[in-house]
Amino acid sequence: MSNRIAIFAIGAIVLGYLAIANCVLVVNEYEQVILTAFGEPVGEPIVEPGLTFVMPWYRHHTYSKRLLRWDGERSQIPTKDKRFIWVDVTARWRITDPLKFLQSLGSYNRAQTRLDDIIDSEVRTIVSENNLIEVVRSRAGALEMPDEATAAVSRGGQRLSQPPLMVAKGREVLQREMVAKATAKTSESFGIDIVDVRLKRINYIDEVQQNIFKRMIAERQKVAEQYRSEGKGRAAEILGRMERQLKEIRSEAYRKSSEIKGAADGEAARVYADAYNQDPEFYAFQKSLEAYKLIFGAEGKGRRSTLLLSTDSQLLRYLPDPYGRSKTPAAVATPPTTAGHR
Repeated sequence: MSNRIAIFAIGAIVLGYLAIANCVLVVNEYEQVILTAFGEPVGEPIVEPGLTFVMPWYRHHTYSKRLLRWDGERSQIPTKDKRFIWVDVTARWRITDPLKFLQSLGSYNRAQTRLDDIIDSEVRTIVSENNLIEVVRSRAGALEMPDEATAAVSRGGQRLSQPPLMVAKGREVLQREMVAKATAKTSESFGIDIVDVRLKRINYIDEVQQNIFKRMIAERQKVAEQYRSEGKGRAAEILGRMERQLKEIRSEAYRKSSEIKGAADGEAARVYADAYNQDPEFYAFQKSLEAYKLIFGAEGKGRRSTLLLSTDSQLLRYLPDPYGRSKTPAAVATPPTTAGHR
């Protein structure tokens, strides 16, 4: 009998524990719960963390209070200036009204499907209403060209700067517009707030990309050719200046060399004159010997020369007379240093 009572007691305890467990709901900090009874909501949403006692037949629907991620499919969108681009979008959303979310959508998968339609539609609309520069640049303002060569065009040897590009809104403003328009559709209908929308990647389509690459190459080649032309002009200027300086240096060197040669010739003439004035007879004798050596000596070998001189020629005055007659020069004169040959 006592064993049977013990079994009943244990069973009662287990049933009591199970009943209490089914009647106690644990709500975490990051959760919000909707209670329903036979498909109808019961009371207000439970958004505060803690323990809540519920009836065993209540059904609870738990949703997250944290930010949820949405990633769209990459889509091709034309901009206002007719540029076709690939746009990859991501967004963050939060359930702000769990009861409305339960009644309209009920699950995360259906919410993701609805967000695909809403966010993609708003992104496509806003991108197509703005130029490409608005989507690419982060903020509004004037866009100065960073490279002077690409920011200027050469016309007649002059460089004219191109006006800066003006960005009216910028990507950040466009993203806020996407958030506002998407939230206006989801908040009232589904109890969802779109917290943020980001254009995480923008790129040209393949056909446009190839054309842009070709244009970039052509612009770079144009700039390179301009630099080459300027370099050639600068090189010609430097070479011309170098040639002029070289001619000036050579002219100055020739003038100085002529002055030095003239001074040397004058000094040599002075030395000869001084030597002649010291002993004219010895000077004439020395110059005659040099002339003899040149005419009759080793320097004259191999040449057939005929020399016609008179008997009283000054050239022969220092040679002995074959007839024994003495030669006394009538006047002392400087003998010639060269003789004619034939």
